[in-house]
Amino acid sequence: MAAATKRERLTIDLTPEEHRKIKSYAAYQGKTLKEFVIESIRTKIALDSEQEDLKMLTTKPTSVLMELWDNDKDAAYDKL
Repeated sequence: MAAATKRERLTIDLTPEEHRKIKSYAAYQGKTLKEFVIESIRTKIALDSEQEDLKMLTTKPTSVLMELWDNDKDAAYDKL
């Protein structure tokens, strides 16, 4: 028998209207409220992580990126 995975409980307060909207949207997608909320949170975290990665690439480029960006072939674009 496999060991049970430890779970934590999350409780949030919603207005009745927020609850209805979220529950309706979950049902429309054929998901339980729990499935929809967990998937939404995971998606938001993934998107935020991608945005942070992109921000790091553009604000603190690595030496490899600097070499790619700073070259004679592309110098004409630097004057725009």
